[in-house]
Amino acid sequence: MYSLSVCQEEREARRLELRDASRALRVQQQLQKLKNGVFRFQEQLMDVKPSPDVIEKLRETMSDIENSINAFKDTQHQRYDELLKDERSVWQEICAFERKMDSWCVPVRADGGPPRSEKPCDWRSLPAEVTALQTFLQQTGGRDGGWDEFDHRSFLKVWTKHRGKPSYRHEARLYLPGKTEEEVKRHEDWFLELRRLQEDKREAICKWRACKQRERELQREQRDADEEPQEDEEQEEQRREASERLEVWRRRRTQQRDEERQQRLRDQILQTRRAKEERRRQLELKLLVEAHLQQKKEQEELRVLEEEAQEQAERQERQRQAAEGIRRFQERDSRRLEEKLQEKQSKEQEQSERQRTLDKLKDKVEVHISRDPSRLWRLTKVWQERTKEIGPSGASRRVLSDHRVCVCVLHRAVPAWRQDS
Repeated sequence: MYSLSVCQEEREARRLELRDASRALRVQQQLQKLKNGVFRFQEQLMDVKPSPDVIEKLRETMSDIENSINAFKDTQHQRYDELLKDERSVWQEICAFERKMDSWCVPVRADGGPPRSEKPCDWRSLPAEVTALQTFLQQTGGRDGGWDEFDHRSFLKVWTKHRGKPSYRHEARLYLPGKTEEEVKRHEDWFLELRRLQEDKREAICKWRACKQRERELQREQRDADEEPQEDEEQEEQRREASERLEVWRRRRTQQRDEERQQRLRDQILQTRRAKEERRRQLELKLLVEAHLQQKKEQEELRVLEEEAQEQAERQERQRQAAEGIRRFQERDSRRLEEKLQEKQSKEQEQSERQRTLDKLKDKVEVHISRDPSRLWRLTKVWQERTKEIGPSGASRRVLSDHRVCVCVLHRAVPAWRQDS
């Protein structure tokens, strides 16, 4: 039965160790993930150009890192609350064990006679610390101090969370809306007094146990002194077995320490390797970033040179085209000027030729006629011929024969510039 309980305890201890190790591993993984996220964010900040897209991407990365940190903090708070609950449950179990151990202090009859009737406990035979605690609990309303069990647990939760600091009172009002600050202060004084009395009780019990242990040792020494010498062999055998067990335990402990030391050494070596690998990776990353920056700088310089060369070529081409255009325009202007000069010369030649022709014609057709005013009323040939053919009748003929006909022809005035021609 004892070996079975020991095996169960070992399995439970191993299970708890595995659980703690897995939780520690998860915490390390989460911290490493947060660390990697921060490193990536730092790498993004090393070479960045201010633009809306880059700023939005950096803002998203910061938001992801902040959410991861908040989630990690929430997980740790939940774990802390669970540990507080476990601590309260363990505290209750310890109190129960203490009460059970206190009950062992009641003397039991050694003989197998009929049980005696239960009698009220004589408080005068108990230590003063035990009676003081019991009296205090009876006078102040039990282990909850006269409060409701739920309110007392809420008070313990807040008081444990703040470790008894005065800052817990502000949060206690949130958990205890029906309690005033003065009531909380009185309950705190009661709780501190209870803890002091419990501590005094534990010390008194420890002293009582030590006293009982000394009494038992004295009795055992007296009994050993009174026993016969034949029991020495049995005691020697027991001491030998105890020494063998102690030696086995020492060897096992030494082996365990050696294994732990080797494990720590392996962990240190692994941690050193990881640190070297991390430094090497950071150095490679730094070199890559520097090479990338240098390449980018060279590309930028090459691009600037190419742009300058292209601009120079474009300027030269524009200058050449402008010179070619000026040359064409000059040739066109000179050609047009020559054409105009030739046209002017041809016109002048034509004009001079026309003038010569006119002069020649003028010389040919020019007639010098003397003025004869009487020709104005002289009969024309046409009129004479007509009179011959038709002939005048009666008085008309007589008038024509007796009188001269005065013919008046209306004409416009001759210009002054034609009067001499």
